Amino acid sequence: MYLTNAEEQVMKLLWKLEKAFIRDLLNEFPDPKPAPTTIITLLKRMIDKGFVNYRQCGNSREYFPNVKKSEYFSDHFNGLIKDFFNNSTAQFASFFTNETNMSPKELKELRDIVDKKLLSKKTRK
Repeated sequence: MYLTNAEEQVMKLLWKLEKAFIRDLLNEFPDPKPAPTTIITLLKRMIDKGFVNYRQCGNSREYFPNVKKSEYFSDHFNGLIKDFFNNSTAQFASFFTNETNMSPKELKELRDIVDKKLLSKKTRK
């Protein structure tokens, strides 16, 4: 399950702040700031989806992420590979290296990352 763009914007703020009341979230938004009711509605939907939870503090709620940023990004990224590259990381890698303006230095860094990962997998066998 994924977040809408608006929900993702709120989620990014929660990841940054780690926990927040509505006023904390509103303070992080650029002008023009959304209405508090908009943020409350987005948070309710995110709670229903399991991305956010809260602690009751008197009459207020302190919201916090229920999903780690790395988990969300990994799921999202794997979904893109599945949906757009026939579930082939090789097709994705080919697209990524051919369709982006990576410098030779960046390509070498990418190769070094892959080589390091291959080496660590060999040593685990």
